[in-house]
Amino acid sequence: MHPEQRQSLLHSKSVYVSCIVPVFNEQAVAAAFIGSLQKALRELTDRFEIIVVDDGSKDNTVDTITQLPKDFNVKLLGLSRNFGKEVALTAGLEHCSGDVAILLDADFQHPLEVIPEFLNQWAEGYDMVYGVRVDRESESWLKRNFARLFYWLMRKITKIDIPNNAGDFRLMDRKIVMALQDFPERTRFMKGLYAWVGFKKIGVPFVVHDRAAGKSSWGFSRLTELAITGITSFSDVPLRVWGLMGFFISLISLVYAIYIITVTLLYGADLPGFPTLVVAIMFLGGVQLLSIGILGEYIARIFTEVKQRPKYLLRIKDGFNE
Repeated sequence: MHPEQRQSLLHSKSVYVSCIVPVFNEQAVAAAFIGSLQKALRELTDRFEIIVVDDGSKDNTVDTITQLPKDFNVKLLGLSRNFGKEVALTAGLEHCSGDVAILLDADFQHPLEVIPEFLNQWAEGYDMVYGVRVDRESESWLKRNFARLFYWLMRKITKIDIPNNAGDFRLMDRKIVMALQDFPERTRFMKGLYAWVGFKKIGVPFVVHDRAAGKSSWGFSRLTELAITGITSFSDVPLRVWGLMGFFISLISLVYAIYIITVTLLYGADLPGFPTLVVAIMFLGGVQLLSIGILGEYIARIFTEVKQRPKYLLRIKDGFNE
């Protein structure tokens, strides 16, 4: 679709917008957020859908969604259990029908006032418009620096460009949505997939708002797990690094062996050195276990993929025509 066509759709309020909202135990804010979202969308377009993806909530989030007025244009996908946010976003993208898809959280942290700027940039010809956090000062020192380290590492060891401080809050053209549906992997790192597909993209800065209620379920352990998924999904550098390390350790061992043989031939056997031997054995044992652990991460990904299980299962599908 040419920029002129996009601008015409936007100006005539006829662009079809699909908003995908993953939720997990958001009973306290779901109704208020969706109400605010549909109000914001009505000012921008006459054609929209709000796809709420419940990721196995344990509270009454689903009941709250189903009781919303029909004119809110809300469609509900209820996953059979908690599959994780990456899979919940995938489910929403696979069921949306809009000219554009907008991903955003239901806790009011993603500001709705940025959506018009997303659409304006799309009308200018950009296929993906992603939100970029202005700062991360509200986060802990550990989480903030861990995120900085992760983005730096991904730039160094992968061939994809993941923008700093860019999350899931973004707009995607229909062709990107269709491209993402061609990805068969079960273990998904969506930020990497967004970057991998390419197309013309631009960042829009935004300030993260405070959560309206509750607290984030994304603790440090889950972020670490996601980071490992991202690295193993898009880079084989860890395998190569430990291969090189094994080579250099072997080379050093060979040089040291030659040194020991030479000293023994010249000066005779020297029995002292037991502590050095123990340290060397423990060091090499640690390197081997770490290498096996890295290799195991990749084998685990292969094991998950070859089973060919569905990415998710639905227990509720409400509001869709089919």
